[in-house]
Amino acid sequence: MNRRRFLANAVALGAAPVLTSDLALAADKPVQAPKLTPPLVGSQLYGWGQYYDREGRDLDRNLDVVLSALRDAGYDYAEGTLDVAKPDNTAAFAEKLKKKGLKTVSLYSGGAFHVLGKANETAEKIAVAAKTAAKSGFAIINVNPDPIGRDKTDAELVIQAEALTELGEELRKLGMKLGIHHHTPELRNGAKEFHSNFARCPQDTVGFCYDVHWVYRGGIPPSECLPRYGNRVVSWHLRQSRDQIWWEDLDSGDIDYVAVARVARDQKIPAFYTVELALESGTRITRSVVENHARSRAFVKQVMSA
Repeated sequence: MNRRRFLANAVALGAAPVLTSDLALAADKPVQAPKLTPPLVGSQLYGWGQYYDREGRDLDRNLDVVLSALRDAGYDYAEGTLDVAKPDNTAAFAEKLKKKGLKTVSLYSGGAFHVLGKANETAEKIAVAAKTAAKSGFAIINVNPDPIGRDKTDAELVIQAEALTELGEELRKLGMKLGIHHHTPELRNGAKEFHSNFARCPQDTVGFCYDVHWVYRGGIPPSECLPRYGNRVVSWHLRQSRDQIWWEDLDSGDIDYVAVARVARDQKIPAFYTVELALESGTRITRSVVENHARSRAFVKQVMSA
């Protein structure tokens, strides 16, 4: 299961619709996401989907089991996907979290931000869906602009930056924060797109979802990334590798998380840590998905003090 398929299929989360967002939007009532106090530690559901997929099981049908396991392991929240097409599914997801004693913190999204005309439409759709998310208690929207199979042109990057800024401004009105997430396509060609997203967007409007390993894999180690962009970080994705292959849990490895934690504390970077135990070819799996997440939660507590 890849990220794009996950975004397309996992939004429904097997829940019945809750008719709340349409009424709120029709009345145009002001919506403000609640303030969240870090540190909070969550889990990205994408990795759970990979584990379930390889075992021939459906994540959506087992979501209650997953959320119970996260709660029992000491996690504060789960990060799912913002349903842009059916925002009421996001409200239903929030209710599932709350019933399990988990918080509503962050959601993941994507879309085409680089095409003239369509970029603004993408931003507007996410902003509309975010109204329901804010009402449900979510405070952060992490967005990865769609890759296009080649480096984006300067003109496309300008369009993308304008659309991201527009989205960030709309989210700020809701009391929410925008974090830009990156995969390796954005880090090609000297990380041109990665740097462009920040250079062309206001810091107080467009923040950074720091996926430590994806950025590291793209050629920017934490020792370079945090001094430059730590003041933009609104949320984190945490993963580890050994010999450049994703490891099954958070532990020692290619990334020195002890050093990362030290900088995070020194810079007073908001500690919204989302564990994402994604799998790839070569990942050695010796334990269950539940045990690996429990071990990773203990690692974050010990190393990141959260």
